[in-house]
This record gives sequence, structure tokens and C-alpha cells, in this order.
Amino acid sequence: MRYILAIDQGTSSSRCVVYDQQANPVAMAQQTFTQHFPYPGWVEHDAEEIWASQSCVFKQVIQNAKLKPEHIAAIGITNQRETTVIWERSTGKPIYNAIGWQDRRTADDCIRLKQAGAEAMVRAKTGLLLDAYFSATKISWLLDHVEGAREQAERGELAFGTIDSWLVWKLTDGELHITDVTNAARTLLFNIDTMQWDDDLLALFNIPASLLPIVKSSSEIYGQTRNQVIGAGIPIAAIAGDQHAGLFGQLCINAGMAKCTYGTGSFLMMNTGSQRVASTNGLLTTVAWQIGDQIHYALEGGVFVGGAVIQWLRDGLQLFEQASDSEQLAGSVADNGGIYFVPALTGLGAPHWDPQARGAIFGITRGTTSAHFTRAALESICFQVDDILQMFSAESGSPITQLRIDGGAAVNNMLAQFQADISAVEVVRPTNLETTALGAAYLAGIAIGLWTIDELNDKWRIDRSFHGAMPSQEVKLLKQHWLKAVTRAKNWAE
Repeated sequence: MRYILAIDQGTSSSRCVVYDQQANPVAMAQQTFTQHFPYPGWVEHDAEEIWASQSCVFKQVIQNAKLKPEHIAAIGITNQRETTVIWERSTGKPIYNAIGWQDRRTADDCIRLKQAGAEAMVRAKTGLLLDAYFSATKISWLLDHVEGAREQAERGELAFGTIDSWLVWKLTDGELHITDVTNAARTLLFNIDTMQWDDDLLALFNIPASLLPIVKSSSEIYGQTRNQVIGAGIPIAAIAGDQHAGLFGQLCINAGMAKCTYGTGSFLMMNTGSQRVASTNGLLTTVAWQIGDQIHYALEGGVFVGGAVIQWLRDGLQLFEQASDSEQLAGSVADNGGIYFVPALTGLGAPHWDPQARGAIFGITRGTTSAHFTRAALESICFQVDDILQMFSAESGSPITQLRIDGGAAVNNMLAQFQADISAVEVVRPTNLETTALGAAYLAGIAIGLWTIDELNDKWRIDRSFHGAMPSQEVKLLKQHWLKAVTRAKNWAE
């Protein structure tokens, strides 16, 4: 029996899953790590803590599976994207905390670049918008605000990486400084036509090329582990950003297929095949994956605050003890009671792209209860997803008829049904919801010849499908009120 180990390094936790050669999960281990919010709009992680948590669950999952490191045929890595780490090449020590993808400290820098007319070039080369979400302005901020960092970078003493690069560096004891096309495509520094780091973009953001990792495909044997703590000699055979891995794990392998991951944020992707589709509606064009010489592109829309709004109700307002309690509380009322919750806690993502928007709750009366708040929060996730689905339909020229869902909140039947109701799509939940880790495992297995895409397609199974049942007039009214609420939440922190 040959086993694949998937490293799934997320925004709030580190996870490892072991799969057998039939792509069935046999063991999982997970550990949370600290979230740092030093100032409003700032989000940081300790990169060393991320590695410590990831190496811990690596060892734990092998024990849970009753295996030894030599039983692992390959490792696949998937990771939170855009989060930025810079470390010293000589010591392997980060020069500062990792700046998270949610971090908004460079929003004003992006505005200045837009005003200088830079966005057209950025959009043409990268498929992305000029936004603090992506890595480039985070890199610039670190070089300009950490004492001596820019001089070190100019001397070639520092290395930049998104979290995948950081993990590979640690797994190989500094032998490999690499990334894959999906993570490179999220930095604002990578040209998705030439599939190379771009000199014009490096100049725009004043970033030395010596910082950058070598860019690889998403599925190939890059090298072997050298870290004695977790075991040496295991092939590292796949890297993909979390949403790209999720798209592949859902086996959305043909153009027009779409998925949504309901995690801390909610991220939608639609496979556009070999064609790069330029969005005119605020969506992102990105690389879905590369296997061999074959590159698939995708359209993407990101909801910055999805499941995080439920976490906030739990931790910030203490409306319930467990996130899973939210479904029962929301279901205790017949409707939202006129409450509309715009969870712009870190601004609004696609298709609005308003970093100055802030969270707002509208429609509060004397009859409003915690159940109404909770129901409105769940519905807000679906409204945001629907905004992006409508853009997918506009860009592709045909309506999306099926949405494959995964992520922690996908187990919530109320959420899945409400999504099907307001979006008029078939919402399909697979039996295996850990599709991000699964996608990394799939890509690693392909790299070592364990299975083919066609063989994997036969393994995908549906747990449940949801179909819209709400009257169209009611849907129309709900959406009108939602858009009214979004309009009033925009540009609050001007």
C-alpha cells in the first residue's frame, strides 16, 4: 500500500491528512495557531509557529495512521495564499511576522498606485487587481519598515515566500526555495501569459528579483524532505494554493465547472480551461493549475469574511459556544426578521473591491434577537457568494447551473439550501468535504504515477444535492435589501 500525505496549511490552523492509494482518507491531525491583530486592519501570523504546528501534526497524523515516514510515497502541499513571509537565507529566521492575506495595512499604497495609473498594466499582466490582498505591497512594506531589510534584500541575503515556499524551505532544511504557478500568480509579480516573474512589476513595487523563489508546476517531484524531525527522503510532489487545490479536489476539471469553499472566507472558482478570460466585472483571472505542460486558467471571486462572521458572533459577541450551534439558533426563527448583515470586517472583496467598507447590521428593531443576528450572518455568506456567481454567469455568457461546495460551513444544511434558493443553482456537497487537502493529494499522486485524472473522476461521490425552492419574488426582494445594505456599508472608513 502506498500513501499520500497532504499538508493543508490554512489561515487559522495547520492540518495533515493521509490518503491510501484509493484516495480514501485514513487519518487526520489538526492544530490551531495564534492570530495576531496588532492594529485595526492588520493581520499577522508567527511563521515559526506555523511551522511548529505543521510539523507537529505531520508527526501526529503518521502516528494516527499507524505508519512510518517511509510508508509515505509523496507529500502534496496546499496553503493559504498571498500571506507573505521574508526570512534570512543564512539562518532561516523570519525578519518579521508573516503578513496575512486579510491584512489591509497597504490599502493606501494600492490607492496611490491606482491614482498613478498602474492598475491597467497590473491587470493585463497578472489578471489581478491592485489590492492589499495580494503579496507585492506586503513585501514592499516589510522591506521599507523592518530595519535593514531593504539593504539585506539588495545583497541577496533574504528570501520571500508565500506559505508554501516557507514550508518547503523548512521541509528541505533550506535546500529548496520554490513555489508553484498558482501561488506565484497571487503575488502581483507573476505574468500569467509568459509564466515568469515580470521585470516591469518588480520595478513597480521596488522588489529585488533575488528575493523570489523558483516557479514550478503544480504536480511534479521537486525534491525530498531533509528535515530529521519529520523524516528525510519523502518526495515533495505537489504544491497548489488552497482554492486551486479545492477546485482540483472537487474535480472541476472541465471549463464551466465551479466550486465554492466556505472557510474563513468564501472563495469561488470557475475553470475556464486553456483560455484566459479577462473579467470586466471585478473578478480575478488566475492560473487554476499546471500539470506537465498543460495550464488551466480560472475566474475567481473572493469573499473576505465568510465563516469568520460566525466565529465573530461566537467569540466577539458570544452568542453561542460552538460554531456548529449557529445552524440551530438561526433555524429557531422563521426568517431574518428584516435584518441584513454586511460582514465587511476587513473590507469587501469581489465584485465590490472596497477596502474602506466596514461591517454593518441594518434593520434592527425591538423584536430583533440573537437568532435573527445569526440567521442574517449565515445569509450574508450566501448573498456574497451569489454576487460572484452572477458575475461568473455574466463573464462566461451562460448561467452557472451547478456549484460544488466544500469547507467547514458546507455541513450547514440551512446555508446550503439558502444558497440554492437565492442563486437558482444545484448546490452539490460531496462525501469528502476536505477537498483542499484532497486536491493536494490528487496532484501529488498524479506526479508519482499513482493515478490518472480519469481514475480520480470515477472516485468523486455526492453526499447531498440542494435545489432552489424559494419563490422568485421572495428571492428578488431579499436581494434588493441585501444590495441596499451593501451600498450603505461601502466607503465607511474614508
